[in-house]
Amino acid sequence: MIERLYLRELVTFDEVELEFDKGLVVLTGPSGAGKSVLMSAILSSFGYPTQGAAALCEVNLFKPAGLESDAYEFENEMTIRTLKKEKLRYFIDGQNISKKALGEIFSPYVKYLSVRDRGGFESETLLDMIDEQLRVKDKTFKGTLKEYKKRYKNYKIKALQLTKIKEDEAKLSELIDYARYEVEKIAAINPQAGEEEALLKVKQQLSRIDKIKEALSSATDIFTLESSVEEVYRLLDKDGSLFSDAMNQLRADFEETESLADELEEVNVEEVLDRLGDLSTLKNRYGSIEEALVYKEVKEKELSGYQNIEKDKSMLEAFLALEYSELNILASKLSLSRQKEAKSLEKSLEEYLTTLKLPALTFIFSSIPLFGSGTDSVEVMLGASRTATLSGGEFNRVRLALMATTIPADKSKQGVLILDEIDANVSGDESIAIAEMIQKLSSVYQVFAISHQPHLSAKAGQHIVVSKAGEKSKVEVLNDVTRVSEIARIIAGENPTAEALEFAKKLRA
Repeated sequence: MIERLYLRELVTFDEVELEFDKGLVVLTGPSGAGKSVLMSAILSSFGYPTQGAAALCEVNLFKPAGLESDAYEFENEMTIRTLKKEKLRYFIDGQNISKKALGEIFSPYVKYLSVRDRGGFESETLLDMIDEQLRVKDKTFKGTLKEYKKRYKNYKIKALQLTKIKEDEAKLSELIDYARYEVEKIAAINPQAGEEEALLKVKQQLSRIDKIKEALSSATDIFTLESSVEEVYRLLDKDGSLFSDAMNQLRADFEETESLADELEEVNVEEVLDRLGDLSTLKNRYGSIEEALVYKEVKEKELSGYQNIEKDKSMLEAFLALEYSELNILASKLSLSRQKEAKSLEKSLEEYLTTLKLPALTFIFSSIPLFGSGTDSVEVMLGASRTATLSGGEFNRVRLALMATTIPADKSKQGVLILDEIDANVSGDESIAIAEMIQKLSSVYQVFAISHQPHLSAKAGQHIVVSKAGEKSKVEVLNDVTRVSEIARIIAGENPTAEALEFAKKLRA
């Protein structure tokens, strides 16, 4: 339920602050006063596309039952704020949110019907409506539908896998040759982790081996003076252990270097350079030796998978054939339940449609290939007319009748229903019937309705008038006395007669 609306700088409105009641809220006023502009602010707050936006708009509401989101946290009393500067930005409980995400979150809870709107009779929408009725009435149907949807989802996954296998199969030989070539190319070089660093060190040592040997040859003369230095320490009666330790370490280092020099003498320089060239080729192609080894492992797994492709294909084909048959059986059960429920809805609609001066409505079912909800395609006929040929008034009266017939038993799941001149261009009797249906819907929905008809205005729990003086619009919540005057204006124009005032009082009685 929407509790409050506050906005600034919206077309002809400088500032508006309204607190709303639950149930039926009707907006009336002269044409061009700004009723639709005001309603657009509410619609925009829930992600609906509208023309124009307020510089600031805040909508406060109670969180609808069942409203959840993985991406956003909601308070029980929510605030949706829109700000317009260079562009329009949306916030929900202080969290930045896109218009698309806002619309997706609230689409199940905020419904909008306009005399200009021609939606609502798509097959998917009608099936959802029938299924929702059946979920409440028939636990068997609910279980069957749940099983069907789960199995169909898996069926589609397996079907996509089979399609990919067949696509791969057509170029399997090429794929195998390519994978084998890549594996063999890396295997032929057989790189080892850390090998390149070791070879580069050897290469560096080889480049300096002659200088190392020459320096060693000269440096070994130091050992001929070792005993003389030790004698000096002895004669001076000083500790020569540090000198002895240093000479021992030097002797060990020289021996190690001589050993390395001998080993390097055995190394084939050309082989080292060739090996480094091979490793460099792999690096240039794969980024690093480690990445080359990972790539080789991936291609080896691909080769293993290609070898099992025929087996996988046969198993998937057998599974899909069996599952296709099982899904069609489940879809047939769903269809029988839906057609039975459709007949029940047709009967429930008779009284509403008769009151609305409309012929009987019939649900027409046809079979289509398996999809997410079964094999049913459904459309409606109003008498002998398809929905595409209905007038705007007929179209919306049928939609209201369907909504009134399918009001959920659980009234805790209240949403918001926004109606824009849904009772326009109808006769007096039709206007009365529409008003009664909207009043019934207001037991479940908080209904906001723009109207130019006295009957709907008279049934409102809250009546708001929108007026315009010069270039500025304003709003006023009417009391019992001013409501009678506004309804009389709707009946007879700006200067209502005594008869119009009397009739307005009777409508409010």
